Amino acid sequence: MNEPTTTSSKRIAKNTLLLYGRMLLLMVVSLYTSRVVLNALGVDDFGIYNVVGGVVTMFTVLSGSLNAAIQRFITFELGTGNLNQLKKVFSSAVTIQIGLALLMILIAETVGLWFVNYKMVIPEERLVAANWCFQLSIITFAINLISVPYNAAIIAHEKMSAFAYISIVEAVGRFVIAYFIAINPIDRLIFYAAMVALLAWSVRLIYTSYCKRHFEECTYHFIYDHNLLKKMLGFAGWNFFGAGSWQLMTQGVNLLINVFFGVTVNAARGIAVQVDNAVMQFVNNFTTAINPQITKSYASGDKLYMFSLIFKGAKYSYFLLMFFAIPLIFEMRFVLHAWLGIVPEHAIEFARLALFVSLIMVLSNTMITAMLATGDIKKYQIIVGGLGMLVFPLAWLFFYIGLPPETAYLATILIFICQLICRLRLLYEMIGLSPIEYIKKVLVKTIAVSLLSIVIPFLLIRTMDESILRFLLVGLSSVVVSVIAIWFIGINTAERVFFVKSVKNIKSRILK
Repeated sequence: MNEPTTTSSKRIAKNTLLLYGRMLLLMVVSLYTSRVVLNALGVDDFGIYNVVGGVVTMFTVLSGSLNAAIQRFITFELGTGNLNQLKKVFSSAVTIQIGLALLMILIAETVGLWFVNYKMVIPEERLVAANWCFQLSIITFAINLISVPYNAAIIAHEKMSAFAYISIVEAVGRFVIAYFIAINPIDRLIFYAAMVALLAWSVRLIYTSYCKRHFEECTYHFIYDHNLLKKMLGFAGWNFFGAGSWQLMTQGVNLLINVFFGVTVNAARGIAVQVDNAVMQFVNNFTTAINPQITKSYASGDKLYMFSLIFKGAKYSYFLLMFFAIPLIFEMRFVLHAWLGIVPEHAIEFARLALFVSLIMVLSNTMITAMLATGDIKKYQIIVGGLGMLVFPLAWLFFYIGLPPETAYLATILIFICQLICRLRLLYEMIGLSPIEYIKKVLVKTIAVSLLSIVIPFLLIRTMDESILRFLLVGLSSVVVSVIAIWFIGINTAERVFFVKSVKNIKSRILK
């Protein structure tokens, strides 16, 4: 039996708050350390770190599909309550990740090493440091790969407090790295890459230790279950299209930018990615809390609750991102200059376009989770994943005919819209999700709220000079109008009642 809806909703709310506490801590640290690292490394070395690390990330295309498979199978078995099968799934997942880590290291040390040294545009005097950076990035990648089943178990059990507490260690580590990077006696780029690898290893050990102590299934034993491995690898194989298209849209385009425009533009894209990632944390925390409930409700056969979560999750995710994206898009020039001091060329335009892309992307996040929950993803991934892969050749074509690097984001926006349309059609066939209901409950409301929310900020930008006062007015007006529009247009009566009750409960706990 599925848990009562109210209990599940409270758990989602509690986990979201815990993840937001973690996010705020890491965001403050990230904003500080990014400025320190950029100034300490310089624009060129910062660009080298981003693009060389991106080569390693390119090899996670298969691991990304396996990660989704592991997350789905662990959460699904928790939903069915089969502990023996859950133990088999976990041990099989660890075995797969160990094998995959060895395979990815072999590929990175051959094809990846060749690409870094002979195809990438890196200043000759920085090639040795770039190679050190590449090797350390491989180590970081392998550590993260093997720890995936443990993180998946935490999310599936919805124990988000673990992420919140362990993030304190990560935050302290980032501060230490930022402090020592400028005063260490060795090459700064090599030192930075080494410290990031060491921090990743330390954090992963803590997560692994936590899982072994708290979750019965998280003790690894070598198990060879042919049918289970075949099912998981088959799921991952078809999900490869989705993971592959994402890598081509992100790291693939990053490499194209390097080949056509050089490391300075890579540095600009790196800044844009950091801005986008910081803002997306507000959404990712919410979806991390809601995704296990979508999978568990499908596993228990409660489709009505699953549809409700899909609609609300997409809508709330968009609104959460919109709060920050709208003022940032309008005031990106002011924000980047105030934050970084040194702002690489193209960074402002990249950051604005990245946020716009994310606004489109979050509308599909809960639909992707629902698709993965079914386990029957072959047709979906061929169509939607195949569409996503078109971003890479489109970006190459734009660059080849002489268009500026910003056009890569325009290609991404076009493809994301096409993918959204395809998802609605395919999920109607797969689980009976109504496209009309999605349009009415999500798209119409988010578009209406967005249009109302940009009017006053647009007028302020046109009538005032850039200043701290204008920045504050744009941010305040955008948030106020957004809240009003969401309250009266974006959510229904039942959602307003639930929100008021939640606020009263939080208030009563604080006053106790």
